[in-house]
Amino acid sequence: MKSIRTTADLAINGAPPAYAEPLHVGRPNIGDRGTFLRLAGEMFDRHWLSNNGPLVREFESRIAARLGVKHCVAMCNGTIALEIAIRALGLTGEVIIPSYTFIATAHALHWQGITPVFADIDPATHNLDPEAVRRMITPRTSGIIGVHLWGRAAPVDALQVVADEHGIQLMFDAAHAFGCSLQGRSIGGFGRAEVLSFHATKCFNTFEGGAVVTDDDALAEAMRLMRNFGFVDFDKVIHPGTNGKMVEVCAAMGLANLESFDETIATNRRNYLAYRAAFAGLPGLAVVSYDESEQNNYHYVVLEVGDECPVGRDAIVAALHAENILARKYFWPGCHQMKPYRDLFPHAGMMLPETQRVAGRVVVLPSGTTLPGDAINVIAAVITRLCGIA
Repeated sequence: MKSIRTTADLAINGAPPAYAEPLHVGRPNIGDRGTFLRLAGEMFDRHWLSNNGPLVREFESRIAARLGVKHCVAMCNGTIALEIAIRALGLTGEVIIPSYTFIATAHALHWQGITPVFADIDPATHNLDPEAVRRMITPRTSGIIGVHLWGRAAPVDALQVVADEHGIQLMFDAAHAFGCSLQGRSIGGFGRAEVLSFHATKCFNTFEGGAVVTDDDALAEAMRLMRNFGFVDFDKVIHPGTNGKMVEVCAAMGLANLESFDETIATNRRNYLAYRAAFAGLPGLAVVSYDESEQNNYHYVVLEVGDECPVGRDAIVAALHAENILARKYFWPGCHQMKPYRDLFPHAGMMLPETQRVAGRVVVLPSGTTLPGDAINVIAAVITRLCGIA
């Protein structure tokens, strides 16, 4: 067992941390290098690096097939994918989202002059509460963006009912949810469209990348135009657009990582189960669970620190950081408390009590295929010692 200390020990004796190199949340999972290098070599031989090359087209086809959807429109990153999907759906005015999400969900709206309206979450699921969404609807509301947080599905049926009642659009930010399912159906086919992130920190990555997946033919056609400046031919532009294309080398990384994705999930699940066992029965500490009847990617190991715990969440994070274990306070303090939204909507927190409570008690722990074999025991030992349990 590595030596572990409290933050006070570090200040007193300057002993080295448990890990010389930091353990990060979201350290990249890297598939078979040989496959990637082969695909990259073929790319160089073709002299085709961008502009809807064969690797991007193959990548889109395989993602669509895996998720059981008609269309995958690959993009340069998940944020641009959000922006293009929002614009393609014609969203305007106000769009309801959770505050308990990565800031890109809000920024993708604000960047386009749309007001993000923050609705509260269900503390049991960390996902949007449909009744809270219903309370935030106004005549200016044009849509809802649900987020499948931690890869656990948002309440898609209930949100669809709310959207249909008010004649507004429903789409999903599925950045966490590649490889996950709801009622046996792969996430990707719910709402009008779902947006994926393939950033390096995600369970499945293309270095940097994203996609919109949908069964809507017209929507997919519009987004393909929009990601390439609206070009339909060499010299013919028929739609407003931007540069949102995925490049060939990113598609090569994605195709290589698809080959090992099931192995990545298996490793993540072993880590998740080991963490659950390590914290089982400890007062005030609970690892957020995944429904084993569904497909999960188990990418996020989320520890909730309850009132019964002898120390608070921030003290736990500080103790882990002292050991070079860079746990994260996702998604603290909530989008509504970050600029520009805390200035634009200074009283938003009054409508978000569960968001603020959950944001103050969650810590995300390192996992993934690069996690050292002893790390889970060391992390558990740091926390239990701090709590006076060991």
